[in-house]
Amino acid sequence: MSVDYKKIIPSMFIKEGRSVKWFGGKATGEDPLSLAMDYSNHGADSIIIFDLSENDDEHEQNLGLIKNICASIDIPVIGAGNVKRLEDIKKLLYAGCRMAALNFKKPENIRLSEEVSTRFGRDHIAACIDDPSQLEKGRNEIKNYINTLILVNEDNLDASADWVDRACSNNANPISVGFVPLFHKKSFHELAAVLRNYSVQGVSGGDINENPVNFMDFKRQCKGLGISVNTFESSLTFDDFKLNSDGMVPVIVQDYKTDEVLMLAYMDREAYDRTIETGLMHYHSRSRNELWKKGETSGHFQYVKSLIADCDNDTILAKVLQIGAACHTGKRSCFFNTMLKKEYDDANPLKAFEREYNTILDRKAHPKEGSYTNYLFDKGIDKILKKVGEECTEIIIAAKNPNPEEIKYEMADFLYHAMVLMVEKGVTWDEITKEINSR
Repeated sequence: MSVDYKKIIPSMFIKEGRSVKWFGGKATGEDPLSLAMDYSNHGADSIIIFDLSENDDEHEQNLGLIKNICASIDIPVIGAGNVKRLEDIKKLLYAGCRMAALNFKKPENIRLSEEVSTRFGRDHIAACIDDPSQLEKGRNEIKNYINTLILVNEDNLDASADWVDRACSNNANPISVGFVPLFHKKSFHELAAVLRNYSVQGVSGGDINENPVNFMDFKRQCKGLGISVNTFESSLTFDDFKLNSDGMVPVIVQDYKTDEVLMLAYMDREAYDRTIETGLMHYHSRSRNELWKKGETSGHFQYVKSLIADCDNDTILAKVLQIGAACHTGKRSCFFNTMLKKEYDDANPLKAFEREYNTILDRKAHPKEGSYTNYLFDKGIDKILKKVGEECTEIIIAAKNPNPEEIKYEMADFLYHAMVLMVEKGVTWDEITKEINSR
């Protein structure tokens, strides 16, 4: 978690499947996934999620929500709450959390630090501290097994600052230990003061939890105070572009994951600057001759993932997270009127896997008589596992033979059966690629 900029880390508390504003608070009725996506889309650098479940069934429900959140957003998630044993840490990390937190209020969690750090790696382990004495009790564990400290003090700013100083002085390896004070009812102004004056990696709570749409404004305020934060900073100003006869630059818009071309629009200076400031795509509407915030009336916002200039600086390629449809007709993309098409092989490895996976998923949802895939699903997990094992063995045998062509066929069989297993267990390619990319 060690970085060279300060982080904005909203906190989320989940109870009975809904979000809760603060410890001990009542459920707001807000969907945790929607709230997490709001945080992610509006400039949060990470999210801390506290599981406030009171029984095993609720705990499993909340883990499912955390898994969905981790699969749906692009920023790291820190999982905390209801951690009692190594298995709980494993479930949080396997759900997709970048880091899992131990509550150092519990002596058994302090003792658990070495085991979970050895098993999963120090980089994935944090500790929640809500009393200075816990720094002393867990001094050795913090020094050797903890990556990040989350200082949970909702009322006393000065006390939290003192904890930070003590934690820094007590750690032989302060670079690997981060500090995230968690405050209740603190304004952006107060939180900016924390970032500026104290040895912390980031802040959470207060207005950060209440006003996700203002994250970028808050970051710009921090920037003005000399605080290093992660904002959208372009290497080019609008003056660097070669403009068309209308004084604008065309923008080609793509889906950031699939590379699907969504639309073509135009930016003037105001639209360009607003896009950089907010992280939301803005254009100049030529028909209305005014600034156009994409999605302002339809809700089909475009969140910036990257802006890339072409070789002549006269066109921008924008990769975005598209909410809903990009086209005013309701189509996902504006490009759907096929004029001509020559038959060609457009095989793409990832798309091939996605197509096969979706076919298997459809077979499970809509069984087809005589389908081998449905035969496997009908027989159940033991049969599927048996086939995965058999195909794995076939790969080994094929690899020992001189003809490498055999490996191709056996690998294809293995991957098919592996995808049947994925569908059976509810695992997606997106989750697997995210896991690979995080390593």
